[in-house]
Amino acid sequence: MAEMKFIGMDFTCALSSLQSGEFPEKDCLLPLISKLLGYLLVAASTTVKLPQIIKIVQNSSVKGLSVVAFELDVVGYTIALAYCLHKGLPFSAYGELAFLLIQAIILVAIIYCFSQPLGTMTWIRGLLYPLSAPLYCAIAPTVLAGKIDPMLFETLYACQHAIFFCARVPQIWANFKNKSTGELSFLTALMNFAGSMVRVFTSMQEKAPMSVVMGSVKSVVTNGTILSQIVVYQKPTAKKEKKSD
Repeated sequence: MAEMKFIGMDFTCALSSLQSGEFPEKDCLLPLISKLLGYLLVAASTTVKLPQIIKIVQNSSVKGLSVVAFELDVVGYTIALAYCLHKGLPFSAYGELAFLLIQAIILVAIIYCFSQPLGTMTWIRGLLYPLSAPLYCAIAPTVLAGKIDPMLFETLYACQHAIFFCARVPQIWANFKNKSTGELSFLTALMNFAGSMVRVFTSMQEKAPMSVVMGSVKSVVTNGTILSQIVVYQKPTAKKEKKSD
């Protein structure tokens, strides 16, 4: 049977087994499933943060959202994307990072737009944002192109895990302290959690570096925590609204 390859996916083994009336073996099927899930994850990532963006714009509020969390997301996604590009991983193993980075930048801009200028830190962020945006645009292309010292690159990627962890902790703590998840989108949190689960599987199948796999595992834990908080803390709110009616 002639080879059947499409966007990096080899269907030859699976189709050959099916034509012979046999179910494809695990070693033949798992890599194909991994590729398919990887591309599905990349496709889904194009809209994963859209529900969060819509919710903020519709309510004209960023209540309960940790600005630091979204700012650190931008930095973390930039480093992670640059590292995967530098390592030459297949697009199906990291493609969602590009779309998540774009959406994260948009979210930060929207959050600044709808943040009420209350408190010193909000004013400081508002003043620094016009300066930090050009600075990011100047540095990010260099990092994404991998035109930095290899040792520094590895150090940056090691720090990226801490960056993503630190990005989630303020939001988790704010939810716990307020016993509310504010304007956090359930749909976005659900897709983040599901995407992390899928990425653990695909990273292992694509034989990605262990640091990449562990980063996905960490995302499962932190995204799962936020998702569970949304479920737990939104139920009492719904009950109160019914009583007031």
